[in-house]
Amino acid sequence: MKLGKLPETVLKRSVLNQIKHRRDEVLVGPAIGEDCSVIALKENEVFVISTDPITGTVQDIGTLAVHVTANDIASNGAEIIGIMLTILLPESTAEPELRAMMQDIEKVCKKLKIEVIGGHTEITKAVRQAIVTVTGVGKMKRNEIIKTAGAKPGQEIVMTKWAGLEGTAIIAAAKEDELKTKYSSSFIDGAKNMMEYISVVPEAEVARAVGVTSMHDVTEGGIFGALWEIAAASKVGLEVDLKKILLKQETVEICEFYDLNPYMLISSGCMLMVTEKANQLVESLKVEGITAAVIGRITEGNDRIIINEEERRFLEPPKSDELYKVM
Repeated sequence: MKLGKLPETVLKRSVLNQIKHRRDEVLVGPAIGEDCSVIALKENEVFVISTDPITGTVQDIGTLAVHVTANDIASNGAEIIGIMLTILLPESTAEPELRAMMQDIEKVCKKLKIEVIGGHTEITKAVRQAIVTVTGVGKMKRNEIIKTAGAKPGQEIVMTKWAGLEGTAIIAAAKEDELKTKYSSSFIDGAKNMMEYISVVPEAEVARAVGVTSMHDVTEGGIFGALWEIAAASKVGLEVDLKKILLKQETVEICEFYDLNPYMLISSGCMLMVTEKANQLVESLKVEGITAAVIGRITEGNDRIIINEEERRFLEPPKSDELYKVM
């Protein structure tokens, strides 16, 4: 496609016509000539807004972009209403690629009951691969806000699904040929299919019902990074049993293959929750088909400790994600 803004015909055909799911709160949505969206809220409701770019992969980029931002909104305890999209594409992009991306985005939006409420799409020399930035808009009651900074000493830490979930799926898709030198196609397919578990919206709903004071989705920096961020935001310490952190065998094998630390690998789809009802929360999650485990507790002070049998070591601040060693 040619550089610059999309022609109106292409914009209608491959972008606007792919957006089908609608919500009553959206009074003005995406349309030719509309530069803003308008959303109605009730008197006791507040906006929750988050934004994220997807730059590390082009595989399933539309799907991933929506889920990552929806997860951020859900982690605050809010219901996501809609997303604003900024799509920057290289000149080599063909229109069917754009249309397929929008169809993937709309599929996720329909599943999560959210609407694409606006955005911008452009062909530009400034990028060598597709970059999608999503800004999510959610709503919640003012008195039900859940912050990362809500952890308190004496509470327990629950994780859902598996550490390294997202990174495993990304690496398996991008490095399939390399991995086939050691692993079977079915093993690699299993790793790629972990992307199906990328949403934390379902567990956030369960957590709100049971009762949590802090939630944090595990993204760049992996589960070690997310644990540090909860403790730092809440100004508390923590103790976590390394052997209780859930890992898929696919993650273990792929991290060994590339000499990566699975606990520092991007993990969208995994959620950390802090609560006084840890066992009840784990059981409620399992009823909904969501794997979960109690992995540690919040402590007084600032010591953030990882326990591995007899070994105790201090958790370090988040570093560059392990994914970038491979991608």
